[in-house]
Amino acid sequence: MKLRIALVFGGKSVEHEVSVISGIQAYMNIDREKYDVTPVYMTKDNCMYIGEDIGKMESYKDLPGLIKRSERVIMVNDRGSVRLIPYPQKLFKKNEGIETDLVFPVVHGTNVEDGALQGYLKTIGVPFVGCDVTASAVGMDKYIMKAILKEADIPLLPASVYTLSDYEDTDKLVSRIEEKYSYPVIIKPVNTGSSVGINVASDRNALITALDDAFRYATRVLCERAIKELREINCAVLGDENEAIASECEEPLHTKDILSYEDKYVSNAGKSGSKGMASVSRKIPAEIPSELRDRIRDLAVRSFKALGCSGVARIDFMIDGSDGQLYFNEINTIPGSLSFYLWESLGISYKELLSRMIEIALKRVRTERNLTFTFDTNILDSASLGGAKGGKHAG
Repeated sequence: MKLRIALVFGGKSVEHEVSVISGIQAYMNIDREKYDVTPVYMTKDNCMYIGEDIGKMESYKDLPGLIKRSERVIMVNDRGSVRLIPYPQKLFKKNEGIETDLVFPVVHGTNVEDGALQGYLKTIGVPFVGCDVTASAVGMDKYIMKAILKEADIPLLPASVYTLSDYEDTDKLVSRIEEKYSYPVIIKPVNTGSSVGINVASDRNALITALDDAFRYATRVLCERAIKELREINCAVLGDENEAIASECEEPLHTKDILSYEDKYVSNAGKSGSKGMASVSRKIPAEIPSELRDRIRDLAVRSFKALGCSGVARIDFMIDGSDGQLYFNEINTIPGSLSFYLWESLGISYKELLSRMIEIALKRVRTERNLTFTFDTNILDSASLGGAKGGKHAG
């Protein structure tokens, strides 16, 4: 019998539309001889829908019409079997729903890629592809991620994090940043992707504008010095925290100081159609010395393992052209288009990449079956809430 997979995309995120493109790309390329796949679209308020047209890219040009002719579902664990059940249930009509062995999330950004969706899936007891809850959350939080990678001796730019309380006095915040950093600086929301809310500031006015923009998307923002002579080199990694391999390296080309959202998803859309990150102008392989290529690929795998990742992730690096220094920039735990284009030159097709990701998820299932998640105790037999003290003074 084929493995039954719910391939989930969309969700409450500023990267919602990008996720739809990535999800449908994956749905079109997954091996149907091995897997029985149901595409599941999550709306921007996180409602799930299935239907005949959910897996068709052209259907999303008329989203209200697509929703109207599709069926809303919820995931329910019924006696150990997870199903996609129609919601609300129709009176006097019994619908067993669609049984699901595995969920394949192809989602981007906050509320979905950051451990929120993964935690939900783990709670209802359905295995899923990709990073677990912790790795997903850490990979999305740029500041916590840097703290972990610093312990792993990964080269990083120093950074500072600021909160909404700091932002209440913008002039004071700007002065603090100017005391610590020289212009230009780069301002980033701590937990967004796809370059949303990220700006380079070369003077005070630009810094204020950058802070205003970043705080639109997050309650904490990151500041670090901006590299003037910047080259960006990306590398994907496939595997888990125990065993992983690196892809080919790429150099994305951009029109501004950084690779913007427009560079990633808009500028080439007319030429290439709905190809997501696959449409970005880039050089593959990157034109870099073989020694540097080897170092980047090694650092990518080390970073992936240090963060406890699983499945496919893309690691983005920066080269400072003024002195040749290499720095880790960020990780994308569910990268746009799943970075399939970085594996093709190594002989790994998109179909094979998806199958390998599924096999890695199944490996995690087998490993977790050998762990203990219960502890036999008779504490409830002798428990007392006398004086409303509970167990606090039980000893």
